[in-house]
Amino acid sequence: MVDLDLEKFFGRVCHDKLMAKIAARVSDPRLLKLIRAFLRAGVMQGGRVSPVDEGTPQGGPLSPLLRNLVRDEFDRELERRGHRFARYADESNIYVRSRRAGERVMKSLTRYIRTKLQLPVNEQKSAVAQPWERKFLGFRFTRFGPPKRRMAPKAAKRCKERVRELTRRTRGISIERMAKELAPYLRGGIGYFGKCETLAVLHSLEEWTRRRLRSAIWKQWKRGKVRFAELRQRGVGQDLAAPTAGSAHGPWRLTNSPALRVALPNAYFATLGIPRLTVR
Repeated sequence: MVDLDLEKFFGRVCHDKLMAKIAARVSDPRLLKLIRAFLRAGVMQGGRVSPVDEGTPQGGPLSPLLRNLVRDEFDRELERRGHRFARYADESNIYVRSRRAGERVMKSLTRYIRTKLQLPVNEQKSAVAQPWERKFLGFRFTRFGPPKRRMAPKAAKRCKERVRELTRRTRGISIERMAKELAPYLRGGIGYFGKCETLAVLHSLEEWTRRRLRSAIWKQWKRGKVRFAELRQRGVGQDLAAPTAGSAHGPWRLTNSPALRVALPNAYFATLGIPRLTVR
């Protein structure tokens, strides 16, 4: 696989070349003037507007379309050469039969991008490698057996960082509010990574998230008497509730204890609106 990444693609698009491409498709001078004004609107930093001579505003509603117009020429070149590829924004994956072919394609396409499109290639992020060694839009292929889509390790790490931030025990908010803030993020993750063909990573992330919530709840109960009363009220026997409530172990270790699994089962988190990551 040839993994090509363009360096600072959002900020390096030539306005004149872009407008020439748009003019080839659009004849209305008023629309062309409006698009040119959008490109040259500038960026506000520290309360001051700085003019821009190249690039498309990152986050602007029109920018994705304009950037695709720039990359359309590259897509057509890949099709002309008969390559199998996938592209999104500034990331491209071209699939070849061997490493030697990949190195040849990498060299040829890098030269084409620099000379024809006048865009720089990010050599640190670009590489020729096996498909299971690289990620694309947060996904990676499995190595053994028929190739399957899986969640890339870096994507899983970023997801954990966000969940850790939302479920921090020192936030000082109720578990209901915590769940309300966490649920939309998890639903968004399901909407994107729900297409994974291997559920092991999602299952692990799901269990880890529930442990984070159990840990936050245990911390909120604070004292041994409160913890004992809460455990008993939630159906935990006295023989199990007493040693758990008086345990010197920290919240994270106790999240896997039998008492907390009985008191705070998966069904409880469902009532808080926490979605399952592995339910299709």
